[in-house]
Amino acid sequence: MALNSQILLLIVGWTTGISVYLTVAILGLAGNTGYIDLPGNLEALQNPAIIILAIGLYLVEFLADKIPAVDSLWDAFHIWIRPASGAILGAMAGTEYGPLAEVGMAVVTGSIALQTAAVKSSTRLAVNTSPEPFSNIAVSVTEDAAVIGIFWFFIQHPVLAGCVVVAVIIASFMLLRLLWKFVKKIFSRKQDKPLPNAA
Repeated sequence: MALNSQILLLIVGWTTGISVYLTVAILGLAGNTGYIDLPGNLEALQNPAIIILAIGLYLVEFLADKIPAVDSLWDAFHIWIRPASGAILGAMAGTEYGPLAEVGMAVVTGSIALQTAAVKSSTRLAVNTSPEPFSNIAVSVTEDAAVIGIFWFFIQHPVLAGCVVVAVIIASFMLLRLLWKFVKKIFSRKQDKPLPNAA
């Protein structure tokens, strides 16, 4: 498997953990226009119908991300959809290399997507506790910009983009434990808060 394809798989695993729909839309558009050579059955994402559907679902997600209560429900619903989608995309990329490669790539991309999705959900839970909406909007826009930016960087400098993604994945693994501790503290404080005395 070519180095660029291996790097692309790492990127797909990471970005799918943030946004399945934006990832699929970018892959479809970039493959269709020749900016990215999609390995295996990922070429199916170049279908205009899939691109339009992915863009439509991304727009729904974009709006949902800006409303804290809706965002929490959306993330809870997608906590398993994101890693499952990452695994499916990895398996699709490995079709030209045989069943063993399909399974291996599915495990890699699915695992990366699961870790990234966990970091995303934990971060959003922490941010959504804030009463003002601006921090949630800022985080949402930053995530989308990161997904678009890493694909652009991959097109321009694939090896450097791969190094960036590997560094981010390692940092995310270390950050995940801290985020979970922070989220647990938030919810434990809410549970321990005494009820107001009845008048």
